[in-house]
Amino acid sequence: MNDQSDDSQSADLASRIARSAMSGSHRIAVAESLTGGLLSSHLARADDASEWFLGGVVSYATQVKHDVLQVRPGPVVSAEAARDMAGGVARLLGATTTIAVTGVGGPDEQDGQPPGTVWIGVCHAGTSDASLHHFSGSPEEVCDATCEAALGALLDALAGNSERDAGSA
Repeated sequence: MNDQSDDSQSADLASRIARSAMSGSHRIAVAESLTGGLLSSHLARADDASEWFLGGVVSYATQVKHDVLQVRPGPVVSAEAARDMAGGVARLLGATTTIAVTGVGGPDEQDGQPPGTVWIGVCHAGTSDASLHHFSGSPEEVCDATCEAALGALLDALAGNSERDAGSA
């Protein structure tokens, strides 16, 4: 029951992202860790994804974050890592707007952070930002909540150049 609601909400967000990306000629990419490709999957299933979604890098291992996405040394469950991941995937794929997620799905802590601690990084219009989130539940529930929050953050970033609620009336 809840999974369908989560999928429906994520699908709605991805659809709105697609409209915004198309209207603003945005090229979107993703860098994800704890979600392991789930975020990219939501975007790839949206309308006309081949026109605006460039792809993603799943950097589950810490070394991949450092080597591929040029995340600076230090904890990878941090604002700096989320911003570095977003900037790294933008450079790699030539994206105009990127979203990155890094955190602790659980059941164990990482970098001294408890399960459910998630950083979401956004790189858009030459600036990057990161926001901290705390989700509860199983690793699967944390990943689903992370995807929904990341899709919302991506839509918010695109809203600077397009109308967020276009088509929802």
